[in-house]
Amino acid sequence: MLFAVTECTQPAPSLQTWKLTLAYDGTEFRGWQVQPGERTIQGELQSALGRITGESPLPQGSGRTDAGVHALGQVASFELAAPIPAENLQRALNRTLPTSIRIFETKTVRSTFHARHSAVAKTYEYRIFRGAICPPFLARYVHVCSWPMEMEALQRSAQLFEGEHDFLSFAATDPDLASQSLDPNAQPDERPIPRPGFQIEPPMPATVRTVFSSGWKARQSPDGELLVYRVRGNGFLHHMVRNLVGTMLDVGRERLRCEEIPGILAARSRTAAGPTAPARGLFLHSVEYDERVDGLLIGI
Repeated sequence: MLFAVTECTQPAPSLQTWKLTLAYDGTEFRGWQVQPGERTIQGELQSALGRITGESPLPQGSGRTDAGVHALGQVASFELAAPIPAENLQRALNRTLPTSIRIFETKTVRSTFHARHSAVAKTYEYRIFRGAICPPFLARYVHVCSWPMEMEALQRSAQLFEGEHDFLSFAATDPDLASQSLDPNAQPDERPIPRPGFQIEPPMPATVRTVFSSGWKARQSPDGELLVYRVRGNGFLHHMVRNLVGTMLDVGRERLRCEEIPGILAARSRTAAGPTAPARGLFLHSVEYDERVDGLLIGI
């Protein structure tokens, strides 16, 4: 007698979306994004997840930091099928990752959350050392500027960047600008087809950003003065913060006047602005999300 054999299939495990908050010293890495044959933050995270869970999702960051740029509060998201408690994943990642990358928070979130697309604001810091001799343990995290600086002019120039502006003059001009310079939250330039009787407004240039706050503060230390530039905005172009800093330093050194900055913005040309400040002084400070989305978290 023959019996029919029914194959039993197990349902595929459901994927959970994870959100990580991490910090890193970017000195020894070629930036965030995975690159063949190079050490990157994204690559180290993917490798660590593979060793811990047997899965290899590619973590999506809130933005790509360049080689040598650091982070105090980068955010990454990815999906995992492994049912692992959040505190166990955090502990395992910190044991597996190099000590220059630390995970400060792990949590499960709604499936619609994306570290890049869900971000509504980011804050960057740029640090400048003003002492005569920079201590060696600080040198990889600051730009050393020992020349005289007009602090009032420096502050006025920072305030001129607040508001909505076209920052094309402060965007990188390298060949991969199209893929790296535009903030991932920006929507593609989709131009609707006009219908008779309807007037279509021209789309806003993709290099327009809104800066909510921009300013300098001085901090005293036993080794010398530390100048910290902090800027918060809804998005940033590739090299934008470093180009803003380089231009403002020219104002502080009296190579440029504050009154020239509106003209530099209007020029929409990289050659109109100042030099690019070194990567080592730049930190991604924090990333903000809409509470209506990120507030609906599923902690396990």
